[in-house]
Formats: sequence, C-alpha cells, structure tokens
Amino acid sequence: MAGQGRLTGFSAVFTVRDVATSLAFYTDRLGFAVQFRMGEPPTYAIIEREAVSLHLMPASQDPAGLGTSSIYVYVDDVDALHAGLVAMGCPIEIAPEDYSYGMRETSVRDPDGNRFTFGAEVEPPT
Repeated sequence: MAGQGRLTGFSAVFTVRDVATSLAFYTDRLGFAVQFRMGEPPTYAIIEREAVSLHLMPASQDPAGLGTSSIYVYVDDVDALHAGLVAMGCPIEIAPEDYSYGMRETSVRDPDGNRFTFGAEVEPPT
C-alpha cells in the first residue's frame, strides 16, 4: 500500500518453558542458527534458518501461550526436508503426506508442544 511503509519480514514468537532447552532442539534437530541470545542462561533468543526467523520467549512472560503456537513453513521439497530432520534425530509428529487441498506436508512439535508444519504444493490426490 503506497505511503504506508513496506512490510519487509515476518517472525513468529513461540512461548517455551526453557529457552536454553528450546535452543538446543531448534539448532540440533531442526538446523536453525542462533542470531541473538539474551542473558546466561538465555532469557530470550532469535533463531533463523534460510528465510524463517523465530523468537523464543520464556513462558514466565506469557504462561497461557505455552505449547499453543503453530507455524507453517513453505518448502521446495518436503521429502528431502523430512529426511534431513530424521537424520538429525528430530521426532516426527506427522510423516510426509499428500492432502486433498494440494499440499504435501510433514509436522514436528518442539519440546513445549509448539507445532512446525512444512509444506509444498502438489497435485491434489484423485
């Protein structure tokens, strides 16, 4: 929209029990890199992988939000991503599957129950 400033990015915020535990999960199991870390032990963090940025906030700042977040990430190859997640020891909640709405998806949950779904467009099954 002209004259209103451009949107230049997006980042979700997940509420977690322990930022350090979540950092280990996201870096070791999902391949994210730490971009920002506040405090020791960490009390807030920002992680990134390719075009996806995620903020991790302790539940003490939003106890009602623990385990209720979900993010959908578009990928170019669900099966290759799934194989990489399995190789890193990531527990898979939903194995790759084609859905009637024309997406192939796989899902994982972090240690606090937040859901990551990865999807790519496919021809709808007949």
